[in-house]
Amino acid sequence: MPKISNEHAPARITLADVTPPIALGPLDGRYRGAVAPLVDHLSEAALNRERIHVEIEWLLTLTGSLSATGGPAVPGAPRLNSDEIAYLRAIPAQFDGAAIAELAEIERETVHDVKAVEYFIKRRLDAAPDQLGDTVLPQISELVHFACTSEDINNLSYALMVQGAVQQVWLPAATSMVDQLAQMAHEHAAVPLLALTHGQPATPTTLGKELGVLAHRLRRQLRRIADAEYLGKINGATGTFGAHTAAVPSTDWPAVSRGFVEHLGLTWNPLTTQIESHDWQAELYSDVARFNRVAHNLATDIWTYISQGVFKQIPVPGATGSSTMPHKVNPIRFENAEANFEISCALLDTLAATLVTSRLQRDLTDSTTQRNIGPAFGHSLLAIDNIAKGLARLAVDRDVTARILDENWEVLGEAIQSAMRAAGIAGTPGMENPYERLKELTRGHRIGQAELREFVASLGLPDEAAQRIANLTPGSYVGLAEDLVKTYLD
Repeated sequence: MPKISNEHAPARITLADVTPPIALGPLDGRYRGAVAPLVDHLSEAALNRERIHVEIEWLLTLTGSLSATGGPAVPGAPRLNSDEIAYLRAIPAQFDGAAIAELAEIERETVHDVKAVEYFIKRRLDAAPDQLGDTVLPQISELVHFACTSEDINNLSYALMVQGAVQQVWLPAATSMVDQLAQMAHEHAAVPLLALTHGQPATPTTLGKELGVLAHRLRRQLRRIADAEYLGKINGATGTFGAHTAAVPSTDWPAVSRGFVEHLGLTWNPLTTQIESHDWQAELYSDVARFNRVAHNLATDIWTYISQGVFKQIPVPGATGSSTMPHKVNPIRFENAEANFEISCALLDTLAATLVTSRLQRDLTDSTTQRNIGPAFGHSLLAIDNIAKGLARLAVDRDVTARILDENWEVLGEAIQSAMRAAGIAGTPGMENPYERLKELTRGHRIGQAELREFVASLGLPDEAAQRIANLTPGSYVGLAEDLVKTYLD
């Protein structure tokens, strides 16, 4: 074939040079709206804001300004007044676009992100007299980052970021979706449904009970995630308080460290190397990944119910299901959820496996790894959003569920042979080999209501049992399914 000539083709614009910048990944592009709340917690800018927050709170701790009675951790440090404390705390609170750009400019010079934060704060201390007048803030400049290694600031910052993302964004979204699922379970608790085990017709259940199982599983994972511990440390370059005690041996530095970490709302880790060991992160990410996988199971089950016709999808007005087949309403929400849960799990599994190891006292593999926490939660949040929207547009087709059940009367074989066993134990003659007799009647071929009732009538069951079994239908053979949902789901 002749090659297509590009001789007269116009030169392409380089998309990397387009303003405003074009997102490389879908979370910051196509799906930005669904995951935007995570930006306030898990973005690079959020990391730097938390670093500034931690540095400021450490500075206040060193001066004793957070305690009404205790003295400064560093003798001679002045206690700050309320205006000075408010000025310092406004630095992270007002971390806006201009401040982000300024910090980036400093980092280009320092080529070190945490050192850039230190210099950024010192600029604010030097500028304080312009706003506060007579103040001691310029005099305490060297207490910024006092006795700290970068990981002292980073581990606390990441703990606060992840804690905020989970408690304020991910957990509320996940809980809302599971509550939505649980409400559906209650609504459909009595809707009979043919079960499929190994893909084959099995003892009937109810649609609500099956949805309730998934809601119950997901809520268990949510409880684990809600109870997660967020650990932190601030103990120096190798976890020994070496610089602290060399500079100020009179201060009880472990007590100061513990009080400071707990003041931030975290759990103190007293024994670390240069890094906080990240075990809590691995535990949390494993729990979130497990939630993802159960929710993935929900997505695949709903997809299957849609393909069977058990669920009808309510079309979105004006939406296109297929580019060529106008009759279709594709289960795209659940397929999208599957894919995003899988991506999220891949990232979370990597985070959990990687973050628990560090060569000797420190290596920097965790630095790059932790920068992917945002995408890991982002893909999970996007999947949760898709499932919630997909569930909201489902309706049960009871004609379909009834038809499927009526085509599978053989599933009552379990009930009949169990009744025969019970009657035989009670002394009724002629109840031998119930399983084998039902197997001969039902295995490998369909039977209807007439054949089954004729078989029951021939068994010689006690009258009460015979009537009870004769009145069973596939749609009524659901045991305690409805009661299980009402009693145990909530």
